Amino acid sequence: MTFSDLPIYTADDVMGAVPYAAAVDAIEEALRGSVDPADDPARSFVEIDAGQLLLMPSAGGAYAGVKLATVAPDNPARGLPRIQAVYVLFDAATLSPVALLDGSALTTLRTPAVSAAAARHLTPERLDRLVVFGTGPQGGGHVDALGSIRELGEVNIVGRDATKAAALAERLVGKGFDASVGTVDGVREADVIVCATTAETPLFDGALVRENACVLAIGAHTPDHRELDSGLMGRSTVVVEDHDTALREAGDVVLAAADGALDIDDTVPLRDLVNGTSTRTSGRPAVFKGTGMSWQDLAVASVAYERLRSA
Repeated sequence: MTFSDLPIYTADDVMGAVPYAAAVDAIEEALRGSVDPADDPARSFVEIDAGQLLLMPSAGGAYAGVKLATVAPDNPARGLPRIQAVYVLFDAATLSPVALLDGSALTTLRTPAVSAAAARHLTPERLDRLVVFGTGPQGGGHVDALGSIRELGEVNIVGRDATKAAALAERLVGKGFDASVGTVDGVREADVIVCATTAETPLFDGALVRENACVLAIGAHTPDHRELDSGLMGRSTVVVEDHDTALREAGDVVLAAADGALDIDDTVPLRDLVNGTSTRTSGRPAVFKGTGMSWQDLAVASVAYERLRSA
């Protein structure tokens, strides 16, 4: 197949082919199958003037793939996405390219899907109050993903920009959610707290989080940035995608360990949680700390390609 023959799937194609519930199932099926996140190649970062270039390769099953992503912190002020990406999917046997997919759409799908896969094993069937920190695609995507696996009650959106928070709440109301703008104090009554921000320091006092609550933190993916404080990390069952990845990229984990509040050996790999070999400890909050890994993109890209090709 020549480059000109490659099918190119847009964001609308990808999002239309894979509902959030299907993306969650793809993540769980990968973890129940041959995928071991510990075998995934480390994400490569290249610092340039405008931000970062990221290379995220993975292989498994019938396909291999590479996401080429950029992070440009100044883009939102220009009206452009902070994160942009393209994804190249290859046949695993021949390593021939089979498709190009919108990588940003894959990120929008797979990150909430991974969080929802963790939440499926950490939360009750009904969530009376969901508090979301973050007004970007990941904030809304987490509501959609959690809504695909759980019955949601009240949804509160918390953001630094009140206009953006109100706009996201309005969009969610249009989808049928009971959504409104909330405040930091809402974490006191939250069943689930989503942290999907670019914050460098903790978003709230971790002591406010209830013992039976679950926190899904995915915003920080550098070792010196965090969304959660050491107190919360130290008193919680902490689930990570992979121990080594968490030590490289998860500031919430790295900084809590440096403070002496968390022992990395006590964290629970997501694969063990999904396969039932580990569970959350009763009487303690649960925290899922995700940074995003290459196998997740491949799992969702494979499903998207199969569905789009058959259609």
